[in-house]
Amino acid sequence: MKKNGLAVFKMEREGFKITLKTAGAEGPTQIITSGVAPAPVAVAAAPATPAAAEAPSNLKEIKSPMVGTFYASPSPDSPAYVSVGQEVTPDTVVCIVEAMKVMNEIKAEVAGVIAEISAENGKPVQFGQALFRVK
Repeated sequence: MKKNGLAVFKMEREGFKITLKTAGAEGPTQIITSGVAPAPVAVAAAPATPAAAEAPSNLKEIKSPMVGTFYASPSPDSPAYVSVGQEVTPDTVVCIVEAMKVMNEIKAEVAGVIAEISAENGKPVQFGQALFRVK
């Protein structure tokens, strides 16, 4: 979808419906039909949202490397990996993204101070979505 500049992919076929959306992608509306599937496939640009706004240029983003569920701590009873104002190094684990029942530790990969936590604990995140912003 990213390669072709698609923001939303919808498909309906024999009672089966699927919708795929990318985070913050913008592009023209396109209608694509396939010779294999009997139903047309519609693709439309996602509406612009305030959350999709660019980060200030002095902040670096830690982005989700996959689609999954964001967890700020290793367990519900544990404290969060990081908090606003905390210094991080490239090897600091900042969160977990659960994908297909696999808990993936996400490292900062940048050095600095956590300025903002953009994702909400226990909520879905998209590939490339900003999870944290670092000064």
